[in-house]
Amino acid sequence: LYRISISCLFPASWHFSLSPVVLPRFLLPSFRQLLLLGLLTGVMGLLYLLLVTGKGQYSWLREDRHIHTRLGRVPDMEATDTNNPNLNYGLVVDCGSSGSRVFVYTWPRHNGNPHELLDIKQMRDKHRKPVVMKIKPGISEYASTPDKASDYISPLLSFAAQHIPKNKHQETPLYILCTAGMRVLPESQQEALLEDLRTDIPVNFNFLFSDSHVEVISGKQEGVYAWIGINFCTTFFFITINILDMGGVSTQIAYEVPKTVSFASPQQEEIAKNLLAEFNLGCDAHRTEHVYRVYVSTFLGFGGNAARQRYEANLISTTQIQNKLLGQHQGEIADSPILDPCLPADLQDEVGPQEQRVHLRGTGDFDRCRLLLQPFLNRTNDTSTSLNGVYQPPIDFTNSQFYGFSEFYYCTEDVLRMGGDYNSTKYSNAAKSYCATQWKTLKERFDRGLYASHADQHRLKYQCFKSAWMHEVLHSGFVFPAAYENLRTALLVYDKEVQWTLGAILYRTRFLPLRDIPQESLKGSHSHWHHSFSFMNNHYLFLACFLVVVLSILLYLLRLRRIHKRSTLLRGASASVQWLEEGLGSPDLPVTL
Repeated sequence: LYRISISCLFPASWHFSLSPVVLPRFLLPSFRQLLLLGLLTGVMGLLYLLLVTGKGQYSWLREDRHIHTRLGRVPDMEATDTNNPNLNYGLVVDCGSSGSRVFVYTWPRHNGNPHELLDIKQMRDKHRKPVVMKIKPGISEYASTPDKASDYISPLLSFAAQHIPKNKHQETPLYILCTAGMRVLPESQQEALLEDLRTDIPVNFNFLFSDSHVEVISGKQEGVYAWIGINFCTTFFFITINILDMGGVSTQIAYEVPKTVSFASPQQEEIAKNLLAEFNLGCDAHRTEHVYRVYVSTFLGFGGNAARQRYEANLISTTQIQNKLLGQHQGEIADSPILDPCLPADLQDEVGPQEQRVHLRGTGDFDRCRLLLQPFLNRTNDTSTSLNGVYQPPIDFTNSQFYGFSEFYYCTEDVLRMGGDYNSTKYSNAAKSYCATQWKTLKERFDRGLYASHADQHRLKYQCFKSAWMHEVLHSGFVFPAAYENLRTALLVYDKEVQWTLGAILYRTRFLPLRDIPQESLKGSHSHWHHSFSFMNNHYLFLACFLVVVLSILLYLLRLRRIHKRSTLLRGASASVQWLEEGLGSPDLPVTL
């Protein structure tokens, strides 16, 4: 007697058997039904794999939702709980050209998971204001008296020390990083200032501070730190955000370059090494999931104000040469001005020193202004270069997202009132309309408060020029397509200014947590992600067990079907034999021929 024993995965009290004789018809399916049932089971198993174990497009949707949640989250504006013993602290002093600022950051104890980064936030006082202090002038002003450098920095460190619990001072790292103002000094003067800081600060303060914690960083390092800071604030590196920044003097670009990008020649590769920065933000140097390769380049003289100065200097020089060759006096008096398409219509202006004064009158021709500005980009015929002939790796415009800061935001928002998502066509049309508007009308609108509150007459005067310059830098210099839709101009992120110092503290403290956590607590802190790993394996084990059981049932049903057919045939054969035996034993029957 063949029976189905139902016992796997059920309690002992539930075990029972079924005979094929009493099985209903639906439990003796045909081969086609068995095949259909097997396919259905396979599909169900695949869906389970996709939905529960986190594979496939549904997990991507969950990740996208996570990303959008991160992008739309409200920043932590609460006061820092200085009574929390698990909080760590860090200091970064930004020594700039015009002044120095100290930033205080906090983060909870790292959980030991090498897949996760430190959750760094800016410290907030009891009034929920960021703990920041600025002093003037810049440290470079003490180049002739380097022994006063530590006295200059001391007020910043004393301010920070008051906000950090005293028992945390010894484990709080302090970094003093100097930028543009120090870069222009001779190396001997730089070293004298730094040496005074290295010597005196450990005597007066108990912060975690070593000789390597004070240095003059390059423009490349500053750009990398800015890239790290903006990505940490926006998407937490789930997707990468790239940076465009135009100040008054310089313009900077920073974006991630995939490792698949190749170079045309060894010479090009050597040039790229000076512009590419590869770094690991993870806590474990042997893991590569947080390894990034970023291209950073800073272009001095390509900021909005510096570009206008170069343009005016060229205008003065060209006017003088033409007047000398042709015997004219064009531009020397207001009645015979030089026509400038980069100024609003009918705006009267004077440029140059007194002995070379040139009078201008704006014509407000945006397209003509763009053409005149193209030579100032210093592009070459090499398609792999950008501004000033500097090498630029290819940008994957279909899968990249950029933020434009400073002048990119001011140009689009202050007057044109279209900051945010950038659209080349709409921007060009708005700029054309502004340039072509009479200067008298623009001033009337300004007096009526129709422009941004911080816009002044200097902005109104040079908005036409800067609009054209920004457009050319973006589309002719960096070669962004006119149809590119993933550029967003911004001044703040989550209502706060993102500083490169955030990227600096994240990069420089990434190894500290795992180094300081004792081995036993490290094992304990790993328990939750080991549990996650085990949880994942349990899902796979359950799925495998489920498929094996279903397959076993299918095979058994197929075998049962064959047995049922065989028993039916045997019963039919037995009936025939019985009939024959009965026929042989019956009386003779008459046969008629």
